Amino acid sequence: MSRPLIAVPARFSATASALRYAAEVNARALVEAVWRAGGEPASIHPYAPGGTADPAEVAARLARFDGVLLPGGGDLAPYRYGHRQTHESVYDVDDEQDGFDLEVARQTMNLGLPLLAICRGLQAVNVALGGTLHQDMGGPEHEHRHVVHPVSLEPGSVVARATRAEKVDASCYHHQRVDRLGAGLRVTATAADGTVEGLELVGARGWFTAVQWHPEDTAHEDAAQHRLFEALVRAAAREAR
Repeated sequence: MSRPLIAVPARFSATASALRYAAEVNARALVEAVWRAGGEPASIHPYAPGGTADPAEVAARLARFDGVLLPGGGDLAPYRYGHRQTHESVYDVDDEQDGFDLEVARQTMNLGLPLLAICRGLQAVNVALGGTLHQDMGGPEHEHRHVVHPVSLEPGSVVARATRAEKVDASCYHHQRVDRLGAGLRVTATAADGTVEGLELVGARGWFTAVQWHPEDTAHEDAAQHRLFEALVRAAAREAR
């Protein structure tokens, strides 16, 4: 049986080992998590000239896939969610990357394709639906970088059903978080400090959940995290049929 094809937008990288040029990459832990879950991960080129992606083109490109994984990465440009000033902690902003990821979020949900959004991916979904972000969580003493902490999951939510848990140990690397929710989104997971750690879309056309943490970090040893990728691949397999 062929593996469901999972689109994973690539990330621009200034350098990569053994390559002579700037690269487009995805984290090995991420693609291996999709593979272990039974999916075929396929990196796709972020194309948004001038920072704007063509909706019809993105929809046509995504339609050939069975599911989408919107991964982590650098910060979204604050102007994308209505902020005029940029906090000094904002990093790795790329206008083309932003334009593409935001359109991927919109078109994946419009098409009803299965979607797992991770870290920046969650933030992209929120912004794509009109939500906003806190540009900085309050400095190093408040941010969630290099942290593994407990996250509570809303019973009966997509993420709780996928992980088969009501609390998970989440590997986090973020200094920004959701402020105002995008249209139709509801919170399904929170950290002890109130940070939004999970979202889902009320009335979503296809399987969808978004998590602020990085399940790929521990999926090789934590069954609950691995099940997130399995849930995505199962939904994609149904889409393929």
